[in-house]
Amino acid sequence: MNGLIIGLAAAGIVFLLLSFFVKDRSRLLEKEVEDLSLQFLQETYQLKKKIKVLEEELLIGPPVTSLQKTAAADETAAVVNEILKNQVISLYYQGVKLEDIARQSSLSLSQVRQILTPYLNEGKG
Repeated sequence: MNGLIIGLAAAGIVFLLLSFFVKDRSRLLEKEVEDLSLQFLQETYQLKKKIKVLEEELLIGPPVTSLQKTAAADETAAVVNEILKNQVISLYYQGVKLEDIARQSSLSLSQVRQILTPYLNEGKG
């Protein structure tokens, strides 16, 4: 009986000493998760920066004008971004007033009318 108790105590001491030398897997796992989350945050930040740059290029970029038109007609003939055109058309079909569409899309009322010309004529026909 004493031998069993001494054997169990010796095994306990061996396991205790062994636990100091074995790497803690939970700490490794914690470090991996932390590294992954930092990497994820960095990639998200970079993507947001790229999206912001693209949005600025699309919405704030200088208007492209037709070279064949006169200087007076150039202002109203500026080529508007396709996404913005689709937004204007969508708002028109939702029943939004032209003045509100111009305000929401940061376009002049004449530009909104120019985009909607085919659709405004559609309603009259």
